[in-house]
Amino acid sequence: MKPEREPATNGKTTPEVTAATVLEIVQQLIRELRPTAADGVAVTLDSSLERELGFDSLSRVELLERLERAFDVRLTEQLLATAETPRDLLRAMHQAEARSPASATTGKPQSLEAVETLPTQARTLVEVLEWHTHTHPQRPHISLYNDAGTVEEITYAALYEEATAVAAGLRGRDLQPRQTVALMLPTSRAFFAGFYGILLAGGIPVPIYPPTRPSQLEDHLRRQAGILTNAQATMLITVPEARALARLLRPQVETLRHVLTVAELATTKGGETRPVVQEHDLAFLQYTSGSTGNPKGVMLTHANLLANIRAMTQSTHASSQDVFVSWLPLYHDMGLIGAWLGSLYHAFHLVLMSPLTFLARPERWLWAIHTHGGTISGGPNFGYELCLRRIDDRDLEGLDLSSWRIAFNGAEPISPETIRRFYERFAPYGFRPEAMTPVYGLAEGSLGLAFTPPGRGAHIDRIKREPFLRAGRAIPAAQNDSETLAFVACGQPLLGHQLRIVDDSGYEVPERRVGRLEFCGPSATRGYFRNPEATRQLFRGTWLDSGDLAYIAEGEVYITGRVKDLIIRAGRNLYPHELEEAVGNIPGIRKGCVAVFGSTDPVSETERLVVLAETRESDKESLADLRRQIDTLAVELIGTPPDDIVLAPPHTVLKTSSGKIRRSASRERYERGDIGKRHTAVWRQVARLAVAGVLPQLRRYGRTLATLGYTAYAWAMFAGLGIPTWLLIAILPRRSWCQTVARPVTRLMLRLAGIPLRVQGLEQLQREPSSILVTNHASYVDVIVLMAAFPGDVSYVAKRELDAHWLTRVILRRLGTVFVERFETQRSVEDAEQVLQVVQQGRVVVFFPEGTFGREPGLRPFRMGAFVVAMQAGVPIIPVAIRGTRSILRAGQWLLHRGPVHITIGEPCVPHGVDWAAAIELRATTRAFILQYCGEPSLDTPADPGVFAPSE
Repeated sequence: MKPEREPATNGKTTPEVTAATVLEIVQQLIRELRPTAADGVAVTLDSSLERELGFDSLSRVELLERLERAFDVRLTEQLLATAETPRDLLRAMHQAEARSPASATTGKPQSLEAVETLPTQARTLVEVLEWHTHTHPQRPHISLYNDAGTVEEITYAALYEEATAVAAGLRGRDLQPRQTVALMLPTSRAFFAGFYGILLAGGIPVPIYPPTRPSQLEDHLRRQAGILTNAQATMLITVPEARALARLLRPQVETLRHVLTVAELATTKGGETRPVVQEHDLAFLQYTSGSTGNPKGVMLTHANLLANIRAMTQSTHASSQDVFVSWLPLYHDMGLIGAWLGSLYHAFHLVLMSPLTFLARPERWLWAIHTHGGTISGGPNFGYELCLRRIDDRDLEGLDLSSWRIAFNGAEPISPETIRRFYERFAPYGFRPEAMTPVYGLAEGSLGLAFTPPGRGAHIDRIKREPFLRAGRAIPAAQNDSETLAFVACGQPLLGHQLRIVDDSGYEVPERRVGRLEFCGPSATRGYFRNPEATRQLFRGTWLDSGDLAYIAEGEVYITGRVKDLIIRAGRNLYPHELEEAVGNIPGIRKGCVAVFGSTDPVSETERLVVLAETRESDKESLADLRRQIDTLAVELIGTPPDDIVLAPPHTVLKTSSGKIRRSASRERYERGDIGKRHTAVWRQVARLAVAGVLPQLRRYGRTLATLGYTAYAWAMFAGLGIPTWLLIAILPRRSWCQTVARPVTRLMLRLAGIPLRVQGLEQLQREPSSILVTNHASYVDVIVLMAAFPGDVSYVAKRELDAHWLTRVILRRLGTVFVERFETQRSVEDAEQVLQVVQQGRVVVFFPEGTFGREPGLRPFRMGAFVVAMQAGVPIIPVAIRGTRSILRAGQWLLHRGPVHITIGEPCVPHGVDWAAAIELRATTRAFILQYCGEPSLDTPADPGVFAPSE
């Protein structure tokens, strides 16, 4: 036991840390939170803080604060997530250090030198990091606070080095370009290395939030399983402690092959070849808040993100000498794009702490701004509210916030009252009202869409209540009007972006008329990943539907609510957030834990107004009194009483990972009758998850067996037909006879393998009896399908290496194949003359100008050999696009998959001229056609200067 000691703050004797004193503090807090039910709650050292005592995250914060004050100690923020019982708290108390009050640091914060230029030519996030690493490798990029309050520094060079090691580990585990990798990590050094490691390996990061407490395990893992399945994640990078839990996801996510840590990846060697990342490739998938049964992964490209980052910086007048202080979670777009990637691009100094640190001690956020001279910081409205409610005046002595010039406020409804009180509370510490900067954005727009002009402060619009609720008209109210509503201006659209307000018919409405907010611009997503229905609902032609209701006045946008949350009752438009905030202020109701929504009456089919509020009260009289207060308040605010008031225990109202009310999900829970059900024990949750994964695992095994069976059958069939065909071709005296045999055999092979072949445009070959066919190359199956598709005398250009083995040499020579050298320049020129002679003889020659193929999809650059020969021979190029063969047999694999193959033959392309420029134009035209029909993206890597690109 720790001895009694005299705290420096109040001079009172600190009680000894014993089980009895800890239990008494827990019991006292329960009495305050649940005055009518506290006597019936038996508190023991092994009582569950959540299930039995009803402590949620905010209640835990209050409990830890009381323990710290009572015993004059400093507890770690991790205790918020790890403590499950009072015994855990007691153990932590014995290991805690003495508490020291917050105080100002001496001297001015060190400022970094200005960066004169920025990576304006960078097209991808990869190029941005490479530019900074090359330009100023040792420049501090991130100052990362840990739980103990100490800071570790991350330079651009360190980030690049650590990310490169992770990328090697991913490639070593066979990560293919454009495959998705989930990142379930807290704010940590590992997150940055993991995110950029995925990008450097050519993958697509999918940030998801990590698990918190074991009691939330089932809901957390079920939500993540849906996201991982939709994202088709091949790997999951997480913390060591979460690996055992994360493995529960594998039976439910068919594509998930590995569950790894950053440390494991960094010690694994992989290939040195780095895939090329292009500006229109996906940079990451941002799953929207509340993604559940129908996950919506916003597809954001490198071009989207860089356009948004550059536009936001222009609106804020930011420079490389700004200091960005953030506690925002990195799995959320505001923290990931606004704080980290924005700082990375513009060489801001980013000072970062975990959300858990902020939740436990919000004063640390403000002190970080003071210590580092923070100029830009902010968060959702609840962050400012938490500072008002949780920070004690004694923790602010010496605080200086005068450096804070942009305090952005967004991501959820902005409360005018919170803004006013924050001004008043922190003005004595240097906070300037003009620093408050309300903003608007959403993941579908990459992040930001509208910003308040810097240095102006928040503008609050007071409007008449009745016209707004009745007709959606935002009429300014008189100064003495008591029946008003207030909305905060979120600024003007970012440069290059547009906003508009439309009615239900899609027509744009005039100013001060509420309607749907739509937007467009270079930051706009192209849709949701593997969710065509949600994507279809998102777009209105070239405009995207934000899902928000708003009005515009004097060029600024005012957000009034979500479309799906609007309740229409008796001809009135009811907005939930105002009533939720008011109900949350009633004593006995848990603030921030109220959901107001509409629910269709199954009998009358009219919309009913439902108020779902959490309370710790259980006495019938107390509950009846709360219902009366809510009923009276609703009539006063919106002119109508609720149809149903549900008072539920803690943790009933569902929230997103960023703390926003999930009204739709809460409504579904209400309509299912799940309100008030008790939490399931953790072991039962784990068991249920394990059982739930059995059937998917059996299906996976069944599909694997089917694939293996099909592969064995197909290879046996190919051998059964191929061996006698090889022998027959080897003895036939004429090339035409050999090709006459090859075509029906290859067609029979495809038919027996269950591979349907569809050929479109065969008439183009009849128009040009002598021509060069140029086609993409995706698989060894390509030659088989081309032989099955092309009639007549067709020869192929193949690499000379195939002529070195007797098995391939015999059959390819008999079929009229022309072998060419790929690497030796002199021999390559001689082979070009040989190919030219073959074309001049009137034969049709097939080129594979890519020269090779790999497992990853994509059309590689074309070499020039086919196009030079076409000009010299005076024959046209006929483009041929093959689609589907890569899925049947990928490079480096022996497993075969059944699937259709489409061959599209284009019109002949005649060279316009005989010079090199004409050949390049001919190549561009041919490649454009193949790219259009091959069903794969373009891989615009620098082309090999060699002449030929023969078949593999």
